[in-house]
Amino acid sequence: MHGQVMSGWLLVALCAATGAYCLLRLRSGRGEHREGAAGEALMGFGMAAMAVPAAVLAPPGWGWMLYAAVFGAAALRALWQARGSGAVHGHHAHHLVGSLAMVYMALVMAPGGASSAHAGHAAGYAAGGVPLLTGALLLYYAAYVLRSGVRLMPVAAGAVEAGPGGRMAWGARPELALACQVSMGIGMIAMLLTL
Repeated sequence: MHGQVMSGWLLVALCAATGAYCLLRLRSGRGEHREGAAGEALMGFGMAAMAVPAAVLAPPGWGWMLYAAVFGAAALRALWQARGSGAVHGHHAHHLVGSLAMVYMALVMAPGGASSAHAGHAAGYAAGGVPLLTGALLLYYAAYVLRSGVRLMPVAAGAVEAGPGGRMAWGARPELALACQVSMGIGMIAMLLTL
């Protein structure tokens, strides 16, 4: 029981730190990068809120429906933005999958949901949700983490623009943005495993 609470708090810390860094990226980015950073900040803070151990703070029943509504709106926005083509299209498609996964987890964790898994979260991780859908999301996020991790390989010197004085702003560092994507992917895997 103590280990589950501790791992829950570690997941909260990881997701909150990722969300905070995405806010830094939001401040220093432009255009599509700002939109991506905003979506990732929402995802990071939403994951942090959902990962709070129920033994410490059990959200009210309506809280899960609020999560589902917020991420449902984020999914609609991502769907609207994904109608284009190119690399941005793929990034919006990932945000769509992530938002829909958050809606799915919120509905499963809601009291009286598919399994009331959040009560199981405190008592021993009860199985819940639709196993095929949960498995597909786990496979998607495992592939996403591996793909993003490979992209973390060192970048050739001079390939990244530095700011004034030769130093790059924290919010503009591409390797930190990739590290955040890996962290959130791992966080999603951890949350999906609790269903």
